[in-house]
Order: sequence, then C-alpha cells, then structure tokens
Amino acid sequence: MKIGNYFTFLVFIPLAAFFISCESFSPMLYDMASYAQEQGIPGSRPLNAYGKVFEQITPEQEYYIGRAVAANVLAVYKLQTNTPAMTAYMNKICNALVINSERPEIYNGYHVGILDSDEINAFATPGGHIFITRGLINCATSEDTLASVIAHEVAHIQLQHGLKAIKSSRRAEVFSTTLSYAAKIGPEDSRFSEVVGSFTDGVNEIVTDMMTKGYSRSQEFDADIEAMHLLSLAGYEPSSIIDMLKVLDKEQPDHPGGFNSTHPAPKLRIENAQRYVNWYKTPPDTRSYREARYREVM
Repeated sequence: MKIGNYFTFLVFIPLAAFFISCESFSPMLYDMASYAQEQGIPGSRPLNAYGKVFEQITPEQEYYIGRAVAANVLAVYKLQTNTPAMTAYMNKICNALVINSERPEIYNGYHVGILDSDEINAFATPGGHIFITRGLINCATSEDTLASVIAHEVAHIQLQHGLKAIKSSRRAEVFSTTLSYAAKIGPEDSRFSEVVGSFTDGVNEIVTDMMTKGYSRSQEFDADIEAMHLLSLAGYEPSSIIDMLKVLDKEQPDHPGGFNSTHPAPKLRIENAQRYVNWYKTPPDTRSYREARYREVM
C-alpha cells in the first residue's frame, strides 16, 4: 500500500483523538530511532532524518500532508456550502490560472473552498488546497482582483511554501522520520496509531503557526510576484493584485485578525509589487467579458 493511503486513513480520524503517554510513546520512538539508524542517516541524534526524508516527498505524499493540514483548517473554520455557483466560479478562475502555469498538474489537482467567515483571510496548503474567507471575497471589486487573490494562494502552492514551513518547523526531524516510518510499518501494525499520533502533533503545530503567523515576509512577497506572472499568463491584468492590496489597505483596519496577523502590511506588499509589475506583459483589455460574469455571480 502506498503512503498516500496511510494519509487517507489519517485524515478521517479526529485529529485530536490521540493521547499518547510518555510510557507508551517511548518504545515507538526507540523503533523510529532504530529505523533512522538502519537507513544510514548520519548525525549525533538518530532522529535526524530531516534532509533525507524530505528530499523524497512525492506529489502524492505532498497532497496527503496538505489534506491533513486542510482538515485542521476546517476544524477552525466552517466551509461555506450554500453558494455552489460562487465556489464553481472560483475554481474555474483557479483552473485558468494553473493551466497556463509551469505546474498545471499536481497529484489531485487544485481545489478552492470558501470559508464561512467575515474575517479577511486565505490559506493554501501543500498539494493544492486553497481556502478563502467570505470576508476576503467581499473585498474584491472585479474578477481580476478576485483572480489575484487565488493567484497568490496558487503561488504559495507552486513555490512549495507549505513544505518549506514544515521543513523549518522545530518538529521537522521527528515529523520527517514519522513520515518515512509510517510507510514502512503500515496501518495493520499495532504501532501505527502511535506513529499517526506523532504525525498529528506535528501537523497541529504547523497549522497553528500558519494560521497565527502566516508565511514569512519574503515568501509573501515572492507569492505576490509569482501571482502577477500567473495573472499575465492567464490574460488577467497583473496590476490587479495591487488594486486588491489597495482595497485591503482600507478594509483591514476594521477587521482584526486574519491578514493583519498572517500577512505583511498591504502598503509593504504594494511597494514590493510595484517594483516588479512592469516585468509582466499586460494582456489585451478583455475585462468587459469578465465583468459580466463577475456581476452575474456576485
């Protein structure tokens, strides 16, 4: 059985369901340490599997890691299910962006979901999961500005910022060893639930950091630059991300939390984007077509 199937199993288990005592956890840690040594992983600490395992993450594994992260997001935010037309519309925009990108296909595709919250925020997880709050959608003024939000989140996925956040986590060594060890023993092994519990702890910490701190400033700036590239390739106006940031600069002070705590100030992002916007070709002006369908859905 492939490791992806193990993470299918993991996501359907309540993520807070594992309470592992030090007494029961110690033998499993010993086995994991032995496994790391068997693999010839160097270092004074036998759990130092960080570099070797993460180099081997496949697209399938990336998807299931992201799916576990997404489950944590949805434990905090409720998915909005009463606006299927809007959800379909946003996924079509996403498809238009990724089909022209350098990474148009990933293991299970890109998927956009709307979070039922007035908070202004958005999340992207490894493997193609994108969540945008209703509050952020309401800040958009056109299809182009809405596309800029989606493009920014797609950029995080394509630049693999989520995986880099996992790699930089203080739990990365145990997390990466767990990932490999779970593949070795399989769900039929009596130790599997303990291994999954360790994985869950790591995911919880990473999600907490993502939801409270967000990505680094440089990653957010890079995502904005890549978003302009994606917008241009898909026929959208690259500067629409600057237009959206100007709206956020006005709206965010009245909405505590969200982007205020997870993203750099819009003014800083505007300054950064303005340095690079002229790098990207402005497409022929076809906004009139997009405006009609935007008004129909909004």
